[in-house]
Amino acid sequence: FPVPQPILFCSDNEVIGTEFYLMDHVKGRIFRDLQLSGLSPAERTAVHVAAVEVLAKLHSLNLASLKLEGFGKGPGYCRRQVSTWTKQYKASAHRDIPAMNELSDWLMNNLPEKDDEVTLVHGDYRLDNLIFHPTEARVIAVLDWELSTTGNPLADLVYFLMPLYWPTSLNITSTIGSLQGIEGVPAAGDLISVYCRCRGIPSDSLPQLNFFLALSIFKMAAIAQGIHARFLLGNASAPNADQFGKSVEPLAETALQLVKRFICPYNWYKCHFLFILPVLKTSARGRAVLQQVKDFTRLYVLPAQEEVMEYYKNHTHSPQRWNTPQIIENLKEKAKEAGLWNLFLPAVSGLTQVDYAYIAEETGRCFFAPEVFNCQAPDTGNMEVLHMFGSEEQKKKWLEPLLRGEIRSCFCMTEPGVASSDAANMECILNRDEDDYIINGTKWWSSGAGNPKCKVAIVMCRSSQDVSSRHGQHSMILVPMETPGVKLIRPLTVFGQDDAIHGGHFEVHFENVRVPTSNIILGEGRGFEIAQRRLGPGRLHHSMRAVGLAEHALELLCQRAASRQTFGKKLHQHEVVAHWIAESRLMIEQTRLLTLYAAHSLDTLGSRAARKQVAMIKVAAARMSCKVVDMAIQLHGAAGVSQDFPLAQMYSYARTLRIADGPDEVHLSSIASLELKDQLRKSQAKL
Repeated sequence: FPVPQPILFCSDNEVIGTEFYLMDHVKGRIFRDLQLSGLSPAERTAVHVAAVEVLAKLHSLNLASLKLEGFGKGPGYCRRQVSTWTKQYKASAHRDIPAMNELSDWLMNNLPEKDDEVTLVHGDYRLDNLIFHPTEARVIAVLDWELSTTGNPLADLVYFLMPLYWPTSLNITSTIGSLQGIEGVPAAGDLISVYCRCRGIPSDSLPQLNFFLALSIFKMAAIAQGIHARFLLGNASAPNADQFGKSVEPLAETALQLVKRFICPYNWYKCHFLFILPVLKTSARGRAVLQQVKDFTRLYVLPAQEEVMEYYKNHTHSPQRWNTPQIIENLKEKAKEAGLWNLFLPAVSGLTQVDYAYIAEETGRCFFAPEVFNCQAPDTGNMEVLHMFGSEEQKKKWLEPLLRGEIRSCFCMTEPGVASSDAANMECILNRDEDDYIINGTKWWSSGAGNPKCKVAIVMCRSSQDVSSRHGQHSMILVPMETPGVKLIRPLTVFGQDDAIHGGHFEVHFENVRVPTSNIILGEGRGFEIAQRRLGPGRLHHSMRAVGLAEHALELLCQRAASRQTFGKKLHQHEVVAHWIAESRLMIEQTRLLTLYAAHSLDTLGSRAARKQVAMIKVAAARMSCKVVDMAIQLHGAAGVSQDFPLAQMYSYARTLRIADGPDEVHLSSIASLELKDQLRKSQAKL
């Protein structure tokens, strides 16, 4: 456990007037500013998560193994605390404060039914009592153990969380105040779930937090009264000691207001099972980045939606509609400065697939959000291909500028002349001519090809006619878009819309296109191998974005149901609408958990072993999002299919997902085949 190493203990009161001990000097950071003004939002998140993780570790220590069985007084901690701090307050009170008396009585009359859990507790666990690593969000020492004892661990936890409930109007010092509305500071529910996960206890087992929050504030008020009493006697050491007396009554009144609220330890729908299943747990960095993405999206991305839509409305018939609006470019620079860039690539971001799954869900709530963080398809898949299989030359020429966001790319696989759901049908020809390859063929649904920044395509070609090797006939090759013979023929529309915001979906002709042999990726005949590795994470990202899209659709559905009335009652009071809401929530939660499990499988097993899980989520997410958006459209009536609401565009995306990256039917066949193999393997094992 992170504590400074004790050097010596002195029990002679004559040295400095009391017993004391010396400890090692620990080099690090102590945050005296509660709001962490000098840190980025992501760093604020990471600091709070690290602090809670250490607190959970403290509460998990075994008292017997530490030979601390006799330390403290055991069960009944809460009653003792109320009694102790009431006595402390009354001993230092210089005037009667009815709110303090009422709060003391409320606490004594509302003691927890069960107060028998006994762990080591710190007693004053705050950020400014922790030393953090000089450069990392890691606690390297916990200080100020004067109030430590054994008792109920929730007292420590809620005392640490107190600033999240503290009124913004009430500030005592830089280390005692409110954290409400501070960008990057996690919600109380998120921190509680981190704590529970670290301790291995279910979040829903915690009681209401009203008592512990009131106790924490009562304790703070009693301490403030004591400081003021010393000021009146002329022996207070704090320079602002006179200010503490003014805070006692407001603190008590705040606590009395809070006890009337139901303070739940865990906000289920807000956190979306973020830490419930140990197998789906996210990393500390993942949680920090997710919180920063949420804050960034709320503060900058969502407010920009109207301006982005206005741009495309104003350029309906202009070539400029294929450009990226300047406001998105500005947001990209801001995201890059904040470190929210290339989050999809584990080797670059340091995130797991489970970590990024939650981030993908968040970006799925807005059509252009993935691009803001350089996490947009098809560039993500192309960057993954180059990262995994590209030569050093290919990485330097194409991957690095893609990672910097300087260029865009497209992926050319589907063809109009064949059934492209069977990738072996591809007929675009790749022939070698000494040190070059010559490409001839037609591709369509090449997403992103219309953006002027699209500088390179990865093209799937038939490079062999050897019928004995069905999956060894195709290759992938890099083709610069300005190469002679590459022609953008037309943008294809999805339900009549050109999807210019994503660079469109183009038909592309390759007529005697000549590129050097160094542009081949991995080698001839390796196209299928690359495709399978490329599509695994991509399908996961699509699926979690679909979950985010469905969440937004459900929000719109509920808002409409609560605001409109037919036949004398609100829409949500009609049973069919209530059932739509319930069914939507069921489908979203089921799909989210299935997708997170697939992400975990990718992290732990790899793309090949996770094929069945990835296929399942691809089908489930597309179906689910279609159904949820369809119900939202139905509730909105004609408005639902109009340009005044995003639902029609959302349905277009959701319905396309049932075809993109392989149609449902192909995935269902794969799932069935893999399931039969698994069942057969089980049967043989039993025999």
